[in-house]
Amino acid sequence: MKPETLNFFEKVYQVARQIPYGKVTSYGAIGNYLGAPRSARMVGYAMNSSYNKDVPAHRVVNKKGLLTGKHHFNGTNLMQQLLESEGIVINNNQIQNLQSVYWDPQNEL
Repeated sequence: MKPETLNFFEKVYQVARQIPYGKVTSYGAIGNYLGAPRSARMVGYAMNSSYNKDVPAHRVVNKKGLLTGKHHFNGTNLMQQLLESEGIVINNNQIQNLQSVYWDPQNEL
């Protein structure tokens, strides 16, 4: 990977580490906060590479609250289990009441 990609990934991890317990944000919200609109997919790549980096990647979902990254977690329902252990309600791979648990780094940081 190019050095600037690694720098972007590290910036993504810095934001993701600040998502509070019981809250979620979206790939696009992280990208927007970092001044890189339309980079949701790159944020997703960063989340996929975040294992062993102490990053709560389970708290990053798509803009509709879908657990689109769940197949990157060990176990079939680990992402869902982690979110549910934080009190987040999920039905059919989608967070219910997304607005009540949504954390926007643009407004919070």
